[in-house]
Amino acid sequence: MTAGNLATTQSVISQLEEAVAGADVVILAVPSHGFRQVFSALAPSIDASTPILSLTKGIEQETLATMTRVVAEEAPEHDPAITGVLTGPNLAREVVEGQPTAAVIAMSDQDTARKLQSLFMSPSFRVYTNDDVVGCELGGALKNVMAIASGMSDGLGFGNNTRAALLTRALAELTRLGVALGGKPATFAGLAGMGDLVATCISPLSRNHRVGMALSEGKPLDQVISEMRMVAEGVKTTRSVMGLAERTGVEIPIASHVYRVLYEGLHPREAVLSLMTRAAKSELG
Repeated sequence: MTAGNLATTQSVISQLEEAVAGADVVILAVPSHGFRQVFSALAPSIDASTPILSLTKGIEQETLATMTRVVAEEAPEHDPAITGVLTGPNLAREVVEGQPTAAVIAMSDQDTARKLQSLFMSPSFRVYTNDDVVGCELGGALKNVMAIASGMSDGLGFGNNTRAALLTRALAELTRLGVALGGKPATFAGLAGMGDLVATCISPLSRNHRVGMALSEGKPLDQVISEMRMVAEGVKTTRSVMGLAERTGVEIPIASHVYRVLYEGLHPREAVLSLMTRAAKSELG
Protein backbone atom coordinates (compact mmCIF):
# COMPACT_ATOMS: atom_id res chain seq x y z
CA MET A 1 0.00 0.00 0.00
CA THR A 2 1.28 3.50 -0.77
CA ALA A 3 0.29 7.08 0.01
CA GLY A 4 1.49 9.21 -2.88
CA ASN A 5 5.10 8.14 -3.39
CA LEU A 6 5.59 7.23 0.27
CA ALA A 7 5.78 3.50 0.90
CA THR A 8 3.71 2.45 3.90
CA THR A 9 4.92 -1.12 4.30
CA GLN A 10 5.22 -1.63 8.04
CA SER A 11 7.65 -3.58 10.16
CA VAL A 12 8.05 -3.75 13.92
CA ILE A 13 11.43 -2.63 15.27
CA SER A 14 12.17 -2.85 18.98
CA GLN A 15 15.25 -0.62 19.00
CA LEU A 16 14.72 3.12 18.52
CA GLU A 17 18.15 3.65 17.03
CA GLU A 18 17.55 0.97 14.40
CA ALA A 19 14.26 2.60 13.44
CA VAL A 20 15.90 5.84 12.30
CA ALA A 21 19.39 4.78 11.22
CA GLY A 22 19.78 5.41 7.50
CA ALA A 23 16.26 6.81 7.15
CA ASP A 24 15.49 9.18 4.27
CA VAL A 25 13.17 11.17 6.53
CA VAL A 26 12.29 10.87 10.22
CA ILE A 27 8.62 11.41 11.13
CA LEU A 28 7.82 11.92 14.81
CA ALA A 29 4.30 11.36 16.14
CA VAL A 30 4.94 11.36 19.88
CA PRO A 31 2.75 13.19 22.45
CA SER A 32 4.34 16.46 23.56
CA HIS A 33 4.90 15.30 27.14
CA GLY A 34 7.11 12.42 25.93
CA PHE A 35 8.60 14.04 22.84
CA ARG A 36 11.90 15.21 24.34
CA GLN A 37 12.64 11.89 26.03
CA VAL A 38 12.01 9.91 22.85
CA PHE A 39 13.83 12.29 20.55
CA SER A 40 16.88 12.58 22.79
CA ALA A 41 17.26 8.81 22.49
CA LEU A 42 16.89 8.97 18.72
CA ALA A 43 19.04 12.03 18.03
CA PRO A 44 22.48 10.35 18.00
CA SER A 45 21.28 7.95 15.29
CA ILE A 46 19.82 10.62 12.97
CA ASP A 47 22.12 12.01 10.30
CA ALA A 48 22.48 15.80 10.42
CA SER A 49 21.25 16.02 6.82
CA THR A 50 18.12 13.88 7.32
CA PRO A 51 14.84 15.85 7.25
CA ILE A 52 12.77 15.63 10.42
CA LEU A 53 8.99 16.13 10.45
CA SER A 54 6.96 16.50 13.62
CA LEU A 55 3.28 15.54 13.64
CA THR A 56 2.88 16.53 17.30
CA LYS A 57 0.40 19.33 17.99
CA GLY A 58 1.43 20.44 21.44
CA ILE A 59 3.77 22.60 23.49
CA GLU A 60 6.19 21.27 26.09
CA GLN A 61 4.69 22.23 29.43
CA GLU A 62 7.88 22.69 31.43
CA THR A 63 9.76 24.84 28.90
CA LEU A 64 6.95 26.22 26.68
CA ALA A 65 8.99 24.95 23.72
CA THR A 66 7.52 23.80 20.44
CA MET A 67 8.58 20.39 19.17
CA THR A 68 10.91 21.84 16.52
CA ARG A 69 12.58 23.83 19.30
CA VAL A 70 13.01 20.60 21.26
CA VAL A 71 14.66 19.03 18.19
CA ALA A 72 17.03 22.00 17.92
CA GLU A 73 17.95 21.75 21.59
CA GLU A 74 18.47 17.99 21.63
CA ALA A 75 20.26 17.79 18.25
CA PRO A 76 22.19 21.07 17.90
CA GLU A 77 24.28 19.64 15.07
CA HIS A 78 21.20 18.89 12.95
CA ASP A 79 20.36 21.40 10.21
CA PRO A 80 17.36 23.35 11.59
CA ALA A 81 16.31 24.36 8.08
CA ILE A 82 15.23 20.77 7.38
CA THR A 83 13.29 20.34 10.62
CA GLY A 84 9.60 21.04 10.11
CA VAL A 85 6.03 20.01 10.73
CA LEU A 86 3.24 18.26 8.87
CA THR A 87 -0.03 19.73 10.08
CA GLY A 88 -3.54 20.78 9.12
CA PRO A 89 -7.14 19.54 9.40
CA ASN A 90 -6.23 15.87 9.49
CA LEU A 91 -8.56 13.84 11.71
CA ALA A 92 -6.90 10.43 11.79
CA ARG A 93 -9.94 8.27 11.02
CA GLU A 94 -10.88 10.29 7.94
CA VAL A 95 -7.30 10.17 6.65
CA VAL A 96 -7.18 6.38 7.10
CA GLU A 97 -10.53 6.06 5.31
CA GLY A 98 -9.07 7.90 2.33
CA GLN A 99 -11.43 10.85 2.53
CA PRO A 100 -10.14 13.91 0.65
CA THR A 101 -8.10 16.15 2.92
CA ALA A 102 -5.33 18.72 2.77
CA ALA A 103 -2.26 19.37 4.89
CA VAL A 104 0.74 21.65 4.97
CA ILE A 105 4.44 20.92 5.37
CA ALA A 106 6.19 23.84 7.03
CA MET A 107 9.97 23.98 6.72
CA SER A 108 12.53 26.73 6.24
CA ASP A 109 14.27 24.84 3.42
CA GLN A 110 11.60 25.00 0.74
CA ASP A 111 13.50 22.70 -1.64
CA THR A 112 13.35 19.94 0.96
CA ALA A 113 9.74 20.82 1.75
CA ARG A 114 8.80 20.35 -1.91
CA LYS A 115 10.54 16.97 -2.03
CA LEU A 116 8.59 15.85 1.02
CA GLN A 117 5.44 17.29 -0.49
CA SER A 118 5.82 14.97 -3.48
CA LEU A 119 6.25 11.99 -1.16
CA PHE A 120 3.04 12.61 0.76
CA MET A 121 0.79 13.77 -2.09
CA SER A 122 -1.93 11.37 -3.20
CA PRO A 123 -5.39 11.65 -4.82
CA SER A 124 -6.92 11.81 -1.34
CA PHE A 125 -4.18 13.72 0.52
CA ARG A 126 -3.23 17.10 -0.92
CA VAL A 127 -0.15 18.74 0.59
CA TYR A 128 0.89 22.39 0.45
CA THR A 129 4.18 23.96 1.58
CA ASN A 130 4.84 26.90 3.89
CA ASP A 131 8.03 28.40 5.28
CA ASP A 132 6.39 29.62 8.50
CA VAL A 133 7.34 26.79 10.84
CA VAL A 134 6.55 28.79 13.98
CA GLY A 135 3.08 29.80 12.82
CA CYS A 136 2.11 26.37 11.54
CA GLU A 137 3.33 24.63 14.67
CA LEU A 138 1.58 27.07 17.01
CA GLY A 139 -1.67 26.89 15.03
CA GLY A 140 -1.78 23.14 15.46
CA ALA A 141 -1.16 23.38 19.19
CA LEU A 142 -3.35 26.35 20.10
CA LYS A 143 -6.45 25.10 18.30
CA ASN A 144 -6.63 22.15 20.70
CA VAL A 145 -7.45 24.51 23.55
CA MET A 146 -10.19 26.10 21.46
CA ALA A 147 -11.58 22.66 20.62
CA ILE A 148 -12.14 22.04 24.32
CA ALA A 149 -14.11 25.30 24.46
CA SER A 150 -16.13 24.24 21.42
CA GLY A 151 -16.93 20.90 23.01
CA MET A 152 -18.18 22.68 26.11
CA SER A 153 -20.42 24.89 23.98
CA ASP A 154 -21.85 21.95 22.08
CA GLY A 155 -22.31 19.97 25.26
CA LEU A 156 -24.31 22.80 26.79
CA GLY A 157 -26.67 22.63 23.82
CA PHE A 158 -25.80 25.93 22.18
CA GLY A 159 -26.43 26.29 18.45
CA ASN A 160 -24.74 27.50 15.30
CA ASN A 161 -24.69 31.19 16.23
CA THR A 162 -22.69 30.37 19.34
CA ARG A 163 -20.38 28.03 17.45
CA ALA A 164 -19.72 30.60 14.73
CA ALA A 165 -18.98 33.33 17.26
CA LEU A 166 -16.70 31.04 19.23
CA LEU A 167 -14.70 29.87 16.21
CA THR A 168 -14.30 33.40 14.89
CA ARG A 169 -13.08 34.80 18.20
CA ALA A 170 -10.92 31.71 18.76
CA LEU A 171 -9.19 32.33 15.44
CA ALA A 172 -8.58 35.96 16.40
CA GLU A 173 -7.17 34.85 19.74
CA LEU A 174 -4.79 32.22 18.45
CA THR A 175 -3.67 34.59 15.68
CA ARG A 176 -2.83 37.32 18.21
CA LEU A 177 -0.77 34.95 20.30
CA GLY A 178 0.81 33.21 17.34
CA VAL A 179 1.93 36.46 15.72
CA ALA A 180 3.34 37.69 19.04
CA LEU A 181 5.44 34.52 19.13
CA GLY A 182 6.79 35.01 15.61
CA GLY A 183 4.18 33.46 13.30
CA LYS A 184 2.90 35.13 10.15
CA PRO A 185 -0.70 36.42 10.21
CA ALA A 186 -1.57 34.74 6.89
CA THR A 187 -0.60 31.33 8.26
CA PHE A 188 -3.45 31.40 10.75
CA ALA A 189 -5.97 31.94 7.95
CA GLY A 190 -4.69 28.78 6.26
CA LEU A 191 -4.75 25.03 6.82
CA ALA A 192 -2.59 25.12 9.95
CA GLY A 193 -4.78 27.77 11.54
CA MET A 194 -8.38 28.13 10.45
CA GLY A 195 -8.48 24.75 8.72
CA ASP A 196 -7.29 22.77 11.72
CA LEU A 197 -9.38 24.92 14.07
CA VAL A 198 -12.62 24.22 12.20
CA ALA A 199 -12.03 20.48 11.85
CA THR A 200 -11.07 20.02 15.47
CA CYS A 201 -13.80 22.23 16.89
CA ILE A 202 -16.77 20.76 15.03
CA SER A 203 -15.95 17.07 14.76
CA PRO A 204 -17.06 14.39 17.24
CA LEU A 205 -13.86 12.57 16.22
CA SER A 206 -11.79 15.26 17.94
CA ARG A 207 -10.41 14.11 21.28
CA ASN A 208 -10.21 17.66 22.60
CA HIS A 209 -13.80 18.35 21.57
CA ARG A 210 -14.84 15.22 23.47
CA VAL A 211 -13.04 16.51 26.56
CA GLY A 212 -15.09 19.70 26.40
CA MET A 213 -18.32 17.75 25.94
CA ALA A 214 -17.55 15.61 28.99
CA LEU A 215 -16.72 18.65 31.11
CA SER A 216 -20.03 20.26 30.16
CA GLU A 217 -21.75 17.19 31.62
CA GLY A 218 -20.20 17.97 34.99
CA LYS A 219 -17.54 15.28 34.92
CA PRO A 220 -14.34 16.18 36.81
CA LEU A 221 -11.16 16.44 34.74
CA ASP A 222 -9.54 13.40 36.36
CA GLN A 223 -12.49 11.24 35.33
CA VAL A 224 -12.51 12.66 31.80
CA ILE A 225 -8.82 11.89 31.37
CA SER A 226 -9.14 8.38 32.81
CA GLU A 227 -11.96 7.57 30.39
CA MET A 228 -9.97 8.77 27.37
CA ARG A 229 -8.16 6.02 25.50
CA MET A 230 -5.97 8.48 23.62
CA VAL A 231 -4.04 11.64 24.46
CA ALA A 232 -5.96 14.93 24.29
CA GLU A 233 -3.13 17.43 23.84
CA GLY A 234 -5.32 20.42 24.66
CA VAL A 235 -5.50 19.58 28.37
CA LYS A 236 -1.75 20.03 28.85
CA THR A 237 -1.42 22.70 26.17
CA THR A 238 -3.85 24.94 28.04
CA ARG A 239 -1.29 25.33 30.83
CA SER A 240 1.44 26.07 28.29
CA VAL A 241 -0.70 28.63 26.48
CA MET A 242 -1.25 30.50 29.73
CA GLY A 243 2.51 30.69 30.16
CA LEU A 244 3.02 31.93 26.60
CA ALA A 245 0.34 34.58 27.05
CA GLU A 246 1.97 35.80 30.24
CA ARG A 247 5.35 35.92 28.49
CA THR A 248 4.01 37.97 25.57
CA GLY A 249 1.35 40.02 27.34
CA VAL A 250 -1.33 38.85 24.90
CA GLU A 251 -4.95 38.70 26.06
CA ILE A 252 -6.48 35.23 25.58
CA PRO A 253 -9.96 35.27 27.16
CA ILE A 254 -11.24 32.01 25.67
CA ALA A 255 -8.14 30.02 26.59
CA SER A 256 -8.10 31.64 30.03
CA HIS A 257 -11.64 30.46 30.68
CA VAL A 258 -10.80 26.95 29.45
CA TYR A 259 -7.96 26.97 31.97
CA ARG A 260 -10.33 28.02 34.75
CA VAL A 261 -12.71 25.19 33.87
CA LEU A 262 -9.93 22.61 33.69
CA TYR A 263 -7.93 23.60 36.74
CA GLU A 264 -9.96 25.96 38.93
CA GLY A 265 -13.37 24.28 39.00
CA LEU A 266 -15.29 26.87 36.99
CA HIS A 267 -18.44 25.36 35.47
CA PRO A 268 -18.57 25.61 31.66
CA ARG A 269 -21.90 27.47 31.79
CA GLU A 270 -20.37 30.05 34.13
CA ALA A 271 -17.43 30.39 31.75
CA VAL A 272 -19.81 31.23 28.89
CA LEU A 273 -21.57 33.86 31.00
CA SER A 274 -18.25 35.38 32.02
CA LEU A 275 -17.07 35.61 28.41
CA MET A 276 -20.35 37.09 27.21
CA THR A 277 -20.35 39.80 29.89
CA ARG A 278 -16.79 41.02 29.36
CA ALA A 279 -16.33 44.75 28.77
CA ALA A 280 -17.45 45.94 25.33
CA LYS A 281 -14.68 46.47 22.78
CA SER A 282 -13.95 46.83 19.07
CA GLU A 283 -13.95 43.61 17.07
CA LEU A 284 -10.62 44.49 15.48
CA GLY A 285 -9.03 46.05 18.55
